Amino acid sequence: MKTNILLPTDFSDNAWSAAVYALQLYKEKECKFFFLHSTKMTVSTMSNFSNKLLKVISDNALKELSDLKSIAENSNANANHEFEIILSTEGLQGAIDTAMKKYNIDIIVMGTKGTTGAKGFLLGSITVRMIKKIKNCPILIVPDEFDFVKPTQIAFPTDFNRFYGEELLPIKHLAELYNSKIRVLHINEEDKLTQIQEYNLEMLKSYLKNYECSFHWMPDYAKKTQEINDFIEELDINMLAMINYKHSLIESIVKEPIIKKIGFKPIVPVLVIPCSI
Repeated sequence: MKTNILLPTDFSDNAWSAAVYALQLYKEKECKFFFLHSTKMTVSTMSNFSNKLLKVISDNALKELSDLKSIAENSNANANHEFEIILSTEGLQGAIDTAMKKYNIDIIVMGTKGTTGAKGFLLGSITVRMIKKIKNCPILIVPDEFDFVKPTQIAFPTDFNRFYGEELLPIKHLAELYNSKIRVLHINEEDKLTQIQEYNLEMLKSYLKNYECSFHWMPDYAKKTQEINDFIEELDINMLAMINYKHSLIESIVKEPIIKKIGFKPIVPVLVIPCSI
């Protein structure tokens, strides 16, 4: 079955780096990649431009999208891959929502920041907004200038307070693609697990029984984001997978002003899987 992948772009190096990662990640899969750019401006900004200038801006964006498509086709040379461009006059959130419905998007791949992102600073405001708003499609966030490494080691932090089922399918699909080891991480905040946690742990073991999987306990010695990065470095993790739900770790990370205090800077690609329940 063909995988449909959305690549939002502001034509920054960071956005192109994320697209290159996606091309490599799905090299062996039959895919259709959609380069998406939004030209929507605020009313106050538009009032400063003539219709002629607005058309020039739109035409230039369309040319840049076409150039991106040509570069991807020429550098990729993969018969399993198709490319399409989308130029939208909606805001980015609306443009992504429309594209997800129209093209049955399976995953969104984007960078950590765009053209205005401060170098070395956490997650960009657009990336944070997408994590908060998108509730029905996984988002893969690729760190700036990250060189592709096969995700043969995937870390999955959990507190075992939730039961997981279909939410784990994106992790399982990647594990199948790369024969990956799934490293489940629990940071000990309690002396022992509750009955609910014990039950969810056993169900998780059962759900992942056909995959190479291990369970790791770490003491609660620092900020969770620091501990996760320590775990990533210690076990040579290639990808971090996190479920996004109310009161989840990823939700707390992207809340202002906590994001500034936590200082979460991804050191490997982060797969954010939404969970509305």
